[in-house]
Parts: sequence; C-alpha cells; structure tokens
Amino acid sequence: MEQKSNSFLETEKISVLMQRYAVPCIISLLVAALYNIVDQIFIANADYLGSYGNAANTVVFPLTVVALAIAVMIGDGCCAFVSICLGSNERENAHRSIGNSIVLCLIGSIILTAVYFIFRDQILGMFGGRVNEETFRHSKEYFTYISLGIPFYMFGQAMNPIIRSDGSPMFAMVSTLAGAVVNIILDPVFIFIFRWGMMGAAVATVIGQVLTAVLAVGYLCNMKAVRLKKESFRLNGRLIARFLPLGICSFLSQISLVAAMAAINNMIQKYGAIDAVFGQEQFAQIPMAVVGIVMKFFQIVISISVGMAAGCIPIVGYNIGAGRKDRARSLFTHLLAAEAAVGAAAFLIVELLPKQLIAIFGAANESVYYTEFAVKSFRIYLCMMILACVNKATFIYLQSLGKAFISTMLSMVREVVFGVGFALLLPAFQGLDGVLYSMPAADLLTFFISAAVIRYTYKTLKTTEKVEVVSCRTELSQ
Repeated sequence: MEQKSNSFLETEKISVLMQRYAVPCIISLLVAALYNIVDQIFIANADYLGSYGNAANTVVFPLTVVALAIAVMIGDGCCAFVSICLGSNERENAHRSIGNSIVLCLIGSIILTAVYFIFRDQILGMFGGRVNEETFRHSKEYFTYISLGIPFYMFGQAMNPIIRSDGSPMFAMVSTLAGAVVNIILDPVFIFIFRWGMMGAAVATVIGQVLTAVLAVGYLCNMKAVRLKKESFRLNGRLIARFLPLGICSFLSQISLVAAMAAINNMIQKYGAIDAVFGQEQFAQIPMAVVGIVMKFFQIVISISVGMAAGCIPIVGYNIGAGRKDRARSLFTHLLAAEAAVGAAAFLIVELLPKQLIAIFGAANESVYYTEFAVKSFRIYLCMMILACVNKATFIYLQSLGKAFISTMLSMVREVVFGVGFALLLPAFQGLDGVLYSMPAADLLTFFISAAVIRYTYKTLKTTEKVEVVSCRTELSQ
C-alpha cells in the first residue's frame, strides 16, 4: 500500500509541528496585514497627506478586506479539505480541489474588480468617504489604483494556505514576505521622493502583490504531495460544495470586519458631526483616522491569533483523518495557551504604551485632539484582546475538525450579531465612546459561548467515538 503523504504530521511532537506550521502562517498573515499598515504609516508621516490621507486609508481598508475574505474562504477551505484528504490517502480529490480553487479565485477576483470600478463613488460613500471633501478626494485616488491589484492580491492570498497544505509553510511565508518587502521599499520612494501621494502608496502595494502571485504560480507548477493535472481545473459543483464550506469561518472572520467598519465609519461620521470638537470641519476626519489606526493594530494581533490557529489546520485535519484524536486534543491545549499569551501581551501594550503607538502614525504633525482621542481609543477598544484571541482560535479549530456549520454559526454570532449590532446600538447612548465600547462588549459576550464550545470539544476528543469530519470521498462526474 502506498505510504500516505505528510505522514510526519502523525508522529512528530505537537510543539515542533506548531512551530513549523504556525510560525510561517503567522508571518504570512502579518505580512499581508502590513501591506495596508505600512501604507498608512508612510501616508501619516507625509506632511501633504496627514490625517486626511489616514482617513482615506481607513475608508478603503475594509474594501481590500472584502477581497481577502473571498480569497481566504477559497484558500483555507481548500487547505482543510486537502489536509483531510491526504490524511486519508485520497489524493485524487486533493488535486482536483486545488485546481477548482484556482479557477474560483480567478473568476471571483475579476468580478470584484469590475464591481469596484463601476460603483467606486457609491461604495466609498457607504464606508464614510464623504466625511469631508479632502478625504473623499484622497479615497478615490487610493481606491482606484488599489483595485487594479485585486486579482493578484486575491490569488496570492488564496494560494498561501494551499501551499501550506502541500507541506511548504516556509515557501508560503517567503512568497508573501517578498511582496511586502517590495512594498516597504517602494512606499517611501513613491510618497516622499516622487510625491505621488495616495497613488504612490497604492502602486507600491500592487507591485508587491504581483510578485507574491508570480511566486505562487511558480510553486503550483512544482508541488510536492499533490500534482496538478489538466482535469484538476474542471469545475465540479459537488467537490466545491465539500471544501468551500470549510472556509466560511475564515470568510466571516474577515467580512465581518468589513461590516463592522462600515457600521463604525458611519457612526463616526454621524456622531462626530455633533461632537463639540470633531464637529468642526478641520477636525472631522480625526475620529475616522484614529479608529482606523486602532483597528490596524488589532489586525496585527488578530493576524498572530489567526495565524497560529490556521497554521494548525493541516496538523489537525491530518490527525483526525488518521484517527488520532489524542494528538488533536493535545494540540488544542497548546493552541489555547498560546492564544491567551498573545492576547495578554497585546493588552499590556495598548494599556501601557498608547502614546508610543499613535506616534508611529504621525501624531507629531496633528492636533492635541488627535493624540487624546487615540489614547482613549486604544485603551477602550482593545481591552478584551485576551478573549478576542481565544474566541478566534476556538472557531478556527472547529473549522479544522471539519465542523464548518458550527464554526460558521459561532463566527456569525460574534462578528455580525454582536460586532455590528453593538457598533450600531451603543453610540445611540454614548456617542463616539459607544463606538469604542462595541468591540470589548462583543468579545466578552462571545467568550461565554466559546467557553461552552471549548468544554464540549475537549469532551468529544477524549471519547473513543469517531469524530465526524467532512468526507473527502466525493463522487466526481467526469
């Protein structure tokens, strides 16, 4: 009988596997997050852009996350499915699912790009771009050029987890890192030397995304555990229905940020207009710029959290497919402890060093109101980071077990019901402060649900009963 690919996932120490798979995944996600964050840092420190450019970046940011959400839904879903297939020695469906995911990603990216160009002004208005005319002008310029890179961005991000599932987490990390390094090098050149403004920041980002996509194509032509064939790219509805739901949790974790940002930006625009300070034209963009910066820091932390959990998907999927629930349970323990530690470190940073954080984003060039609101925003908005990290890990772990429906429903409650709901409700009672309290309130309530789910998951993995996972044995029409 042919030996199963990646069999070391069933024998190597859990701590060693976590380091091998989670660290590259964390770095990959951090690098992806840094694309937009690096743009914002350089924009904030350009005296001819300042908080107007920062606010414009905040407006456009959730629209790039829409592209990321679609990409990770395809990529993470395929990654989980391929890992389970390899654990069960079902290589036929593994290569077909990868080919189908590539086609889906290309089709989705082209459609999204077209939508962005056709409805640009309306979309920007929905995300608070009309807070004042200068912010709207910068938003249009940045969004136009960022949209050109959507197909490359989506392809690179979707292929990243698929490359990890093939047993090459280091290559996945390096390909993403290479694009980010190019972006970091070109940003100051285009913004400060050429003085291309928002266009320069966007063009630097797109060039980096193109490089990552090209490297991904090169890898796909020389995969290790899986070999792509011509028939791999023939779309099959039943196969797509198997792997795509496994990425729904990843999709919701990203798209919910879009919904939350839309709600938050509109609440900022509404309640900022009646604020004694931010109701003034020259200060109107500050709350939007600041909250955008705070959410960028949150994205850095949550990228570490998601990276640890998503990096474990191939390990969990393989061991469940091989019947090793004991190893899956041990990994869950290691994961939750690591997630809590990351959240604790983030909490200490935002509570003790908020002025240092905001200084990175050009606070020296802004009014005192900018710094004061930023300090308050960091301390309130991110005060439940420990719970946020544990919640996210729990949902993604369920995804790696093949429990797509439960994972999706829990994510929906956190991200849409609580996340968006509180963002819309609390400002009615607390004004701008209500926007800041919406995040910790959502994470606190979600944790009560997560605690019950964690207990149930441990009980399930401890029993001798078979864990129900998605089957990778799918009848394919020829």
